[in-house]
This record gives sequence, C-alpha cells and structure tokens, in this order.
Amino acid sequence: MHPALTTVVLLVCSNVFMTFAWYAHLKELNDKPWVIAALVSWGVALLEYLFQVPANRIGYQIMSIGQLKILQEVITLSVFVPFALFYLKEPLKLDYLWAALCLLGAVFFMFRERLFAGG
Repeated sequence: MHPALTTVVLLVCSNVFMTFAWYAHLKELNDKPWVIAALVSWGVALLEYLFQVPANRIGYQIMSIGQLKILQEVITLSVFVPFALFYLKEPLKLDYLWAALCLLGAVFFMFRERLFAGG
C-alpha cells in the first residue's frame, strides 16, 4: 500500500479512538468522577497512539511535518463531525462547513508545491 494511503488509514483509525477518548466520557461517564473518566480516556488514548505513531512515522517519509499536521486536522474534523452528529446527537451547524472550508485552504497552502510541481 502506498505510504500516503497507509498514513491516511492509520490516522483515521487514530482519530476515531482520539475522538472517543476526548468526548465519549461526556455522554457515557458524566455521572462518574472526572478521575474515572480520565483513566478510561487514557486507556482509549493508548489505542489512539498505537495507530498515530506509525502513521506519522510512515507519513513523514513522504510529507513534511506541517503537511502531516494539516492532514491530521482534516481527518480530525472528518471524524469529529459524524461523531458529534450521530453519537453525541449534536445539531448540524453551518460552522462545520466554514471550518472545513478553512481547513481546505490550509491544505492548499501546505500542499501547493506538490500540487503545482509538475507544471
């Protein structure tokens, strides 16, 4: 599998775990002490890191650190919005669209050399 695709797949997996680690306790553990929520979240975050570390090591072979970071942010929003809508039952807002458009601008600026390198 191409390193860019491997990086994206691993980062998607990482971000699913990250999103659950950061936000699922608000729904599932809000009646428990914060220390319990933190310990459970740390356990989930360990799974996140088992995907994130190899993703960044593979991605860094073909991308700059800035490109990796912007890629991760785009993936984060792509994972977070469905999570917020379907899992946390948050309302859909236009703010998600505006945030996505800002990230697309960031992607353009971070990857423009690669986009226009051939011509």
